[in-house]
Amino acid sequence: MNPLLIQNLCSEGGFYAARWGNTPGRLLTIMDTKNIFSEIPKHIPDEVFEEIIKTGHCKIERIISKGHSSPADDWYDQENNEWVIVLRGRAGLVFEGKDEVLVMKPGNYINIPARQKHRVAWTDSDEETIWLAIHY
Repeated sequence: MNPLLIQNLCSEGGFYAARWGNTPGRLLTIMDTKNIFSEIPKHIPDEVFEEIIKTGHCKIERIISKGHSSPADDWYDQENNEWVIVLRGRAGLVFEGKDEVLVMKPGNYINIPARQKHRVAWTDSDEETIWLAIHY
């Protein structure tokens, strides 16, 4: 599935329409809807990162994981804050300097400050873990 592409329809910004990647030429209007749980790939060899909306100051993405984790010596060290919620599945997050794994279940969310090093220790291998992340 291609990510949702955002096109700025107003040179001053503020008005956006979305073009769903696998339906070329068709703009989604404000009244069109998509389902966060639809179009889940059958095979997920790598985590899937799909941009839903991106503006100059904010990015919203859907992340799909299934049995994925970050390498033990590889930390996310992001320039922006990230608010993330698990919508389906389960995952474990580890933060630099902490020994415990923070277990994330459906409905659990966390705000991760910019430059807070963290990694995904594990995600559910029996079902897809669907995250919604807002980078700001």
